[in-house]
Amino acid sequence: MAFTGNVGNEFSVRMDSSPAAGGDDSGFRPMQLVLVGLGGCTGMDVLSILRKKRQDVTGFEVHLDAKQADEHPRVFTQINIKYIVRGRGIRAAAVERAIELSDTKYCPVQAMLAKSATIDHICEIVGEE
Repeated sequence: MAFTGNVGNEFSVRMDSSPAAGGDDSGFRPMQLVLVGLGGCTGMDVLSILRKKRQDVTGFEVHLDAKQADEHPRVFTQINIKYIVRGRGIRAAAVERAIELSDTKYCPVQAMLAKSATIDHICEIVGEE
């Protein structure tokens, strides 16, 4: 049940399933990779926008959790995205606008997943001196 995915360059991702499904837990589940892709897509958007807004970001994290439908094809039905922004003098309005732009304009992964899932965003700003 294990597969290695690549896109023609030196990077690869190992995928597998649980032992109950015939795998040996040696890699990501495909649906986990979808969430990782969402986190990377929106995270890159938000961080890039914050840099353009000259926000002094010293640390940035994106945490995701999701619920899936009970019946197959078990698509995501609810996704929660939490952005944690660390820095000096970070303006909440700048973070909120960056998240909004990622959600409504820039992140294609989010646009696709919004077809089947409700996506909620929260942010936490941690000030540093």
